[in-house]
Amino acid sequence: MSVEQTLWAQDATGLADLVRKGEISPVELTEAAIARAEATRPDINASAEPLYDAARTRAKTVDRSLPLAGVPFAIKDLGIAIKGVPTHGGSRIPAWLADVNSVLTDRYLAAGLIPIVTSTSPEHGLRLMTESKAFGITRNPWNTGHTSGGSSGGAAALVAAGVVPVAHASDGGGSIRVPAACTGLVGLKTSRGRIPLTPLVSESWYGMVVDHALTRSVRDCALLLDLTHGPDLLSPYAALPPKGSFTAAAARDPGKLRLAVYRKSPLGLPVSAETLVALDTAVALAREGGHTVEDIDLPFIGRDFFADFASSVASAVAGTMRAEALRVGRSVLGDIERATRVVARFGELVSAGETYAGLQRLHAASRQLIAETAQYDAVLMPIIAHPPLACGGMDPKGADEFIENLLDKLHLSVLLKLKPLFGQMMDKSLWFTHWPAIQNVSGQPSIALPVHVTDAGLPLGIQAAGRPGDEETLLSLAAQMEKISGWLGRRAPLRVPS
Repeated sequence: MSVEQTLWAQDATGLADLVRKGEISPVELTEAAIARAEATRPDINASAEPLYDAARTRAKTVDRSLPLAGVPFAIKDLGIAIKGVPTHGGSRIPAWLADVNSVLTDRYLAAGLIPIVTSTSPEHGLRLMTESKAFGITRNPWNTGHTSGGSSGGAAALVAAGVVPVAHASDGGGSIRVPAACTGLVGLKTSRGRIPLTPLVSESWYGMVVDHALTRSVRDCALLLDLTHGPDLLSPYAALPPKGSFTAAAARDPGKLRLAVYRKSPLGLPVSAETLVALDTAVALAREGGHTVEDIDLPFIGRDFFADFASSVASAVAGTMRAEALRVGRSVLGDIERATRVVARFGELVSAGETYAGLQRLHAASRQLIAETAQYDAVLMPIIAHPPLACGGMDPKGADEFIENLLDKLHLSVLLKLKPLFGQMMDKSLWFTHWPAIQNVSGQPSIALPVHVTDAGLPLGIQAAGRPGDEETLLSLAAQMEKISGWLGRRAPLRVPS
């Protein structure tokens, strides 16, 4: 088997084991990953900044005894610092050059990983499709006419294409789980406070953003979490400590769990038949594993909940644009995309009092959600309401484009204060992804499971949301479902090594 075939076929744990045994070298893996990144670049367009020279240098000296020594890796071009590497955030705003590493970057390097690229993101992570004016369209390796999701779509495309077996990702409203659902990967949205964002920020989007990874296997997801979790001295808060290692949790039988399934759209929007088939597949796998599953409703998670979430994000975006203007010494409104500009202007109109009141309502709904679902070990629910969309499928067209242009050119974001118009714009933003933001607000962990492939050959994953701080149960359940289903053997058909 060639090195490229090994890279394409193995997960990160398997590659690291081969390195430790001396059967393959970090240099060979790094060169194979770089070659595959270049070969697939025209197909998927998932790399923001190449890190090839640094990767080659690191591969020559990495300590082969480290847990993930020599494993090629990608770091998202958003919300994380790599010393000396430009960070674009998917934007045409002049790049930021970090003079320090994030704590998480240092933990990745301490694990022995070899970053070969930074991965693409939509502008400031605001879209759940990875398409930007700065970098273009990132495409799905399963079918390059379709999206790999967002905002960690570049990370997902690189893993699904076999360039790297695992990649850093972040999630503020589904940005790990949506790409996982679109590309047939495992994606864990961690508990709030599980992984530090320091020293770049203490928290992001009022604590709704978390970092972790997209992986091929559950065991990789667990191992990487073991190597990166835990607060540092600058962390404002921390998740409940695990009872043991996450790797051990993924390796053990989960026992008989009590699970729930939530089938409704909290926005009252259409849900495709394929999404419901994927959810039924997950339920069937859970029952095959010996677990009970019962249907539940969450009537207090509805349109008002998502309106408060959207308004909070808008205020955070407005603050981010202020910080960016301060950094570059001028207004950045001319650099950013039209939709981002409309959101930022609306965020400036949301008062501090309105933001605080909205956050308090979100916290109250979260407390009710956690209390009412505490009797269950996990709740199964969809991630995406439809199979992965065609590229450009969320671009406004016709009347929608006219309205967005009007709001932008005439500086009429104030009209979004009108509830019907705000609701219409919210629906246009979230009609593909009705559920993921729930856990970003509540702080609960949730894992994307690649349970289904549509008749058209596109992945369609669902999620299992757990109790706060209880990634261990989710990883144990996910590993069991992975074993029963055989999904680990699925690979995107893009440039399969001969």
